[in-house]
Amino acid sequence: MALAIFDLDNTLINGDSDHAWGEFLCDKGLVDPQVYRDANDYFYQQYVDGSMDINEFLRFALKPLKDNSMAQLKTWHLDFMQTKILPIMQPLALQKLAMHRERGDFILIITATNLFVTEPIAKLLQVDDIIATAPEIIDGEYTGEYLGTACFQGGKNIRLKQWLQDNPHDLQGSYFYSDSRNDLPLLEIVDNPVAVDADPYLTQVAKDKGWPILSFRED
Repeated sequence: MALAIFDLDNTLINGDSDHAWGEFLCDKGLVDPQVYRDANDYFYQQYVDGSMDINEFLRFALKPLKDNSMAQLKTWHLDFMQTKILPIMQPLALQKLAMHRERGDFILIITATNLFVTEPIAKLLQVDDIIATAPEIIDGEYTGEYLGTACFQGGKNIRLKQWLQDNPHDLQGSYFYSDSRNDLPLLEIVDNPVAVDADPYLTQVAKDKGWPILSFRED
């Protein structure tokens, strides 16, 4: 059994779930559409460029969780899954997950996108576990803060190390599939780094290092 680690956004799904959640909130009129969309696009471009301030972004991304009840958020998320996530599921990604599952590998998603957005997606994908940025919950409601280390860039390595201490797995024979330059710290420490529909920077790194380059997209 090996550890098969997957990034979520633009890797297993053909889009960014964090950005899509922001678009969903705008489409439904649950936030000021123009102001929120501009900020959502601004942060997403920073992410693509590798220059995002994760703390600044999380203050923005977690505010709608703080401003609404847990029950209301869960209802909205069901709609979000149907309208935004199911259309960007990728059969080739599902096949890769199935391949690792048939081999007996332990399948782990590791994502910067917060657990509220991503945990239902992980359940839909039938992975074994997920590591994600964890929004703080007090008395059954979100506070707008997050717990521990944000699961972003080198923070993914920290969170994975913590997870390994609590689980009977190691990185021997491990895989990590990702599209993003932001994930280079984690790609560097697994035995089998794989670039999937990678951004130009990661594509060049993968070529230079001889890493496999794959696509899960069918268009």
